[in-house]
Amino acid sequence: MLVPYDHQSSEGVDRSIPASTKDAVEPILPLPALPVLSAERVALGERLFSDKRFSADRTLACVSCHDLRRGGADGRPFSVGIGGAVGEINAPSVFNSGLSMAQFWDGRALTLEEQVAGPVHNPLEMGSNWSQVLDRLAQDEALQADFRRAYPDGLTVNNVSNAIATFERSLQTPNSRFDRYLQGDQAALNPAEVEGYRRFRELGCSSCHQGALVGGNMYQKFGVLGDYFAGRAITRADLGRFNVTQRDEDKHVFKVPSLRNVALTAPYFHDGSVATLEQAVLLMGRYQLGRELSELDAQAIAAFLKSLTGEWRGALLQ
Repeated sequence: MLVPYDHQSSEGVDRSIPASTKDAVEPILPLPALPVLSAERVALGERLFSDKRFSADRTLACVSCHDLRRGGADGRPFSVGIGGAVGEINAPSVFNSGLSMAQFWDGRALTLEEQVAGPVHNPLEMGSNWSQVLDRLAQDEALQADFRRAYPDGLTVNNVSNAIATFERSLQTPNSRFDRYLQGDQAALNPAEVEGYRRFRELGCSSCHQGALVGGNMYQKFGVLGDYFAGRAITRADLGRFNVTQRDEDKHVFKVPSLRNVALTAPYFHDGSVATLEQAVLLMGRYQLGRELSELDAQAIAAFLKSLTGEWRGALLQ
């Protein structure tokens, strides 16, 4: 049974998950340790991530849409590309992307290396091509030397992609308060957040949002128990994984997004249409769970989700 909670009082509140909610398998796991990565390649990738020579008009870099000061996203419903072109889908956070089963909302890239080429060639994003990018980078003698030190064959498309991907693999955000709670620090969450996690589990949110990323490890239809797309003009982006597989059953199917750092990455959903976590929770309840959640449900779950904000380079993400 779901009960209201008091945001302020902790008197008489058990900070552990109630027995009715506990089970033998915890649906959410702490982030794993950072993999061993080449420091030279991480540093190269970080430089390239901010390099505007990747865009045709030299105005945009990867960081333009994946701002590491904004949760790894850009705070827009749709990103703005070269010449003011507006993208078709909300930019996901780059943080923790190395742990995802695939890249992009529709999973069309299986690796981070493969993903790098997408924005470079997209006319709504960087509008460039590898030949142009390599020609520009090759004029930078210092960069050429750094590539020769990091890679036996120096500056190549594959090595540029790998350097950026290696930097992105370094962008894990451990030590969220919820991670500390999972590791035994019962005081890491306040009573409202503990209650929110209980509701998150009991209502069924963790059926899809689970694992170390709290998502990012399966595909799911948007609108399992209700038609989210009813009464609206369907865009290509709305078709989701259908654009990759051309199978009717994959229409409106998307990679389940990670909820790590989700408090920092509004607006929400692939269409960037929802401004607040609370509203996102209510809509997920309606279309994915077939339930009209209460405002208390939404507030409690949103409180829990805010505890998933982690740290990068020893500082809490803002």
